[in-house]
Formats: sequence, structure tokens, C-alpha cells
Amino acid sequence: MSGHPKRIFGIDLGTTYSSIACVDEYGKTVVIPNSESQRLTPSVVFFNGNNIIVGDIAKENSKLYPNDVVSFVKRSMGEPNFIFEHNAVRYRAEEISSFIIRKIVQDAEHYLGLSGTENLVITCPAYFGINEREATKRAGEIAGFDVRQIINEPTAAAIAYGSIETDEERVILVYDLGGGTFDITMIDIKPDESIEVICTGGDHNLGGKDFDDRVIAYLVEEFQNQTGIREDILADADTCQDLQLSAEKAKKNLTQLESTKVLITHGGERIKLQFERKVFERLTQDLLERTIALTHDMLEEAVKKGYKHFDEIILVGGSTRMPMVVQRIKKEFGIEPKLFDPDEAVAKGAAIYGWKLFLQDEVREHISQKTGKKIHELEDFSALDLDDIIEEVEQLVANDTGYSIEDIQNAKLKIKNVTSKSFGVVAHDQNGNEIVYNLILKNNDVPVNTKKTFGTAVDNQEIASIQIMENEENDVVATLENSILIGTAVLNLPPDIAANTPIEIIFKLNREGRMEITAEEMSDAHRSVSVTIETRSVIRGKEFEEAKARAKHIVVI
Repeated sequence: MSGHPKRIFGIDLGTTYSSIACVDEYGKTVVIPNSESQRLTPSVVFFNGNNIIVGDIAKENSKLYPNDVVSFVKRSMGEPNFIFEHNAVRYRAEEISSFIIRKIVQDAEHYLGLSGTENLVITCPAYFGINEREATKRAGEIAGFDVRQIINEPTAAAIAYGSIETDEERVILVYDLGGGTFDITMIDIKPDESIEVICTGGDHNLGGKDFDDRVIAYLVEEFQNQTGIREDILADADTCQDLQLSAEKAKKNLTQLESTKVLITHGGERIKLQFERKVFERLTQDLLERTIALTHDMLEEAVKKGYKHFDEIILVGGSTRMPMVVQRIKKEFGIEPKLFDPDEAVAKGAAIYGWKLFLQDEVREHISQKTGKKIHELEDFSALDLDDIIEEVEQLVANDTGYSIEDIQNAKLKIKNVTSKSFGVVAHDQNGNEIVYNLILKNNDVPVNTKKTFGTAVDNQEIASIQIMENEENDVVATLENSILIGTAVLNLPPDIAANTPIEIIFKLNREGRMEITAEEMSDAHRSVSVTIETRSVIRGKEFEEAKARAKHIVVI
């Protein structure tokens, strides 16, 4: 092969740690070390004067400069009220996440001797809704990259798993317990053909950090008991940061040891504590049980789709290293779970997916040249009658890239996903109470195109305000209080319209999670409105452009 083929990096943008991977010129998937020679980079950002420091140094300085350091920003993705202010500049979660992306990409480029990276595939938790997914995409764009796709973390892990295991068809559960989030996903793997997500569930506020928080609370209580100090020692920023680091270290030590020593220092007092694994497991047992309950919830939904059994359970995410996780899952389901490359599987799967996108792009380009068709007309070229040229095209791509014909053919692997949320509109029930009527239900296959006819409320109604809602309920009728507003479409109605005039509403959700809404009143006037949901809580407009402009002048190290 001459030179380097174009690469689409895969990024696992994690709550506590992030990583980046690519497929090299030999078809091997590799996780690329950062400038500190570490394969995982702490997702911690330190605002140090005019510089932005990401990674280990930032994490170490969180103890000395707690007000200048941001951690766990992933949990705030898509939240409109999250603002971090430094030197009179207000930063949203998307912009802070963009610094993490820039750090690991520029380190990867330096390691590989490359420059000018354009395309990324970034992962997110399976249950992320439209807001969070769009925020993740915007983070990559602020960093200066074209985000080709946002894919689910369990799906990425399944892609990595399916690429190295046997050729047998199998249904797996991906139990993903990371630093800040928990996903449980059932996936049907058909090697070299498709990876189909059946159902997914999880909790974006359940992860290793929550286990750490239990340890911190215990350490505070022990310190108070042994010293007699009754003040809230966590109110001291330095002590709080120190305890966070100590709790994480103790948790990691207990994956190998039955007990570990912890030092706690505050206000001139210092104690040494022997912290035992059995105490840690008692403190966090309910968190583990929460993951089991969520797994059963997901399995109940899978039964509705005809899946009554699974073949394997694979564990990804650093927190699955805790011995009690393996023990509890084995006890509950009678299967020995496989600890599958917990820290790197997601980044590797994203890289493999990006690699397949690159090869498909190359195939489309050659088909376009051969047939005269536009690139956008070849989105699903496998559905076209190309028998007379496909072998020639695949050989040309193999010659251009240096990859094998088999690699080119395997790039046609189909990824089938499901919705992570339910989506509907505000309507009124028979008693006149406001409800949310879901047109798309959680775990529906995507893409999805569905419609429902409603009626106007009163005679001579001038407008219909269509409030588009997102929720996690699996029923057609959901409660308003458990739903969030993600967009509004306003339909202007013709004059003198009668009550109960039909209004047809169409929801279209594409593979990338982008929602399009069309509403049409069915009188003779046939007025309609179409809207693509632009999430209100995600950085956009002037604020988005300012963040991109600012990024050009910010040094990230």
C-alpha cells in the first residue's frame, strides 16, 4: 500500500476516561496512546490561564485548583442549565467536551505522524435522547471535525466483539457499566451480515462515580467518628477533591485486594483507615441491584419482540472489573459473563465502524464514476442491481486502499438500531386532561416513519401548536410530568375551521436520531407545516459559532 489510507477515528467519549482508536493499514484495530503514553485519557479539563489542559495533569490539579477543573461533564450533555464560567467566559458542556476530543485526536495524529483529520465516529450511551446525541455531535464539530455518526456504546462494543469472535450467530447482552453511565443492551449478531439491536435500557446517573460517592460518604463518616469533628468536610474544596481521588483509588485496589489503606486529612487532623472489600460491597449493593433490575426490565421488552433467550453476556466499561459484578450476574442468570476488553472495546468498535464507512465511501465513489449516479443516490448501494460492476469496483477499491477484497465486502455489514426514548405530542384525553400521545415507542426499530390523526379543539381555531415530547415510558399514552419538551411546530389554520377538523401528524426518525415532524390539516385548504427538531437545550446559533471561533485560538495540551 502506498502512503496511509484515509482514517476515520473512533472515539469513546467517556464520563471518566476517553480513548481513541483506528484501523491501521493492515486492517488491525488499535487504540492510540496519548502524549503521556497512556491508552486512556481522563475526561478532566483544567483551565490554566490561557491554556486548556486535558487528562492526567488536569486530574492531578483538580486537588489544587478545584474551581478551575471540570470533571464528569458527560453527565451534563444536553442540559441547558449547565454553565462553567472561567475568566468571564461561559462554557457549555459541548465546548468542554470538545477540548477532550481535540486532545485525544491531536495526540493520535502526533503518534501516527498524520495531520488534517476530518472525520470522527463518536459513541454515546444507548439511552441518550435527541438532546444528548445532538450535544455530542456538536462537541465534535466545535473541535473542528466532521462527525460522521454518533453510535451507541453497546453497539460499538458488539461490533468489536463480533469482529474477533466465532462466525456463529448469537444473541448477546452487553452489560456496560462505565464511570458515569450504565447501559444494558440485547444485540443479535449475524457475522458479516448485520448487528441488530433488539432492546436497550439503562440509567445515565448510574456508574463508577456513584460507587465512588458511596465510598466518600463512608470515609467522611469514619473521619467524623474518629476525630469528633462534626463539620461537613466536603465543603472544603481541597478535601473534597482529595477524597474523590482516594475513593476511586480504593475502589480500584479492591478489585485485586481484600482490603486497602486510605488516608484522610482535613483541618490538621489525619486518620488512617483500613477499608475492606466486604464493606465496599455492602455500601454499594443497592447500586448493583439497580443494574440487575434494569436488565430484567430490558429482557421483558425483548420478549415482546420475540427474543426469549440470549447466548452470552459480555461486560464492558471499567467498572465491570469489580468482582461483585461478575459474581452477581452469574448468580442471577446462570451464565459466566465475559469481561471483554472493558476499557477499549467501545473505541475499537467505533473505529471499525468508521473504517467500514470509509470503505463504503470508496465503493460509492467508484460506483458513481462507473454509473454516472450521484453519490447521494447510492446511500444503500447493496440494494441496487450492480452485479455487472460490483466485483470490478471492489477490486479497484482494494487496489486503491491496500485492503483485501474480503475487507471491502465485509464493509457492507448492516447496523440496525432502536430508539432509546419514546416520542409523542401533547393531546387531550376524553376528559379534557392533557396527556402525551406517543407516536414512536422506546425500542422501536429505526429508521421509523409513523403517523396519527388528531382533531382541532374548538371552532374557528386559528393555530395548532404541536408540542413534541420525549419520554421513557413504553405506553402509547404517557404522562405529561414524565416527559420533556424537545420542540414545537406551529400550524396556521384556515379561517372558519370547524372543531375536530383532522390534523395528520407524521414523525420521521432517521438512523442518526434526527427527528422530522410534518403536520397537515385535512380540510380543503390542506395547510401544512414541517419542522426538523433543533433541540433547545443544545448549543446552537450565535453561541455555537462563537464556540467554534473561540476554539481556533485556544491551545489544548
